[in-house]
Amino acid sequence: MPQIIILPHVELCPEGAAIEANTGDSICDTLLNHHIDIDHACDQACACTTCHVIVREGFKSLNPSNDQEDDLLDKAWGLEPNSRLSCQAIVGTTNLVIEIPKYSINMAKEGHR
Repeated sequence: MPQIIILPHVELCPEGAAIEANTGDSICDTLLNHHIDIDHACDQACACTTCHVIVREGFKSLNPSNDQEDDLLDKAWGLEPNSRLSCQAIVGTTNLVIEIPKYSINMAKEGHR
């Protein structure tokens, strides 16, 4: 079972985390299932960039991005060559190290933040 290591994020995961992931699940679902409340304003429909992550290790093990995801990523804050929308990035069999950017395009937070 692959592991996802989340680098520290001030709000979502201040100390970082290492979580078990199921092959075939999205990074977003995996984070949410482990109580790491990553933004996902479009409800994982690949219609926004709020679930943007930077894959520091294991990027090539993910499924390829499609044109729709690539077009949306152009709008993401802090875009890097190894950026993905976590709702579209499917976990394979390789461990991943991810960074959740400090900001997202969804700067107006509702509810608990």
